[in-house]
Amino acid sequence: MILVKKINQQDIVVNCELIQTIEFSPHAVISMTTGEKIVVDETPENIIHKVIDYKRSISSRGLEIRSGTAKIEAM
Repeated sequence: MILVKKINQQDIVVNCELIQTIEFSPHAVISMTTGEKIVVDETPENIIHKVIDYKRSISSRGLEIRSGTAKIEAM
């Protein structure tokens, strides 16, 4: 999940696993696999960076679990 800002400056969280395409004109238009389109006020670099950071965080958690270094926190 990534945090992006819509053109009305409202923050929303997007499931980046469902992003199909991103088109850039004045604003970025994120097309989801669900058919929904979200217009956001983000640069191409910013969106790509957020997606890469998210994917890296998921990957590193998997490595921690496999190596036995993950910490389980009590709720």
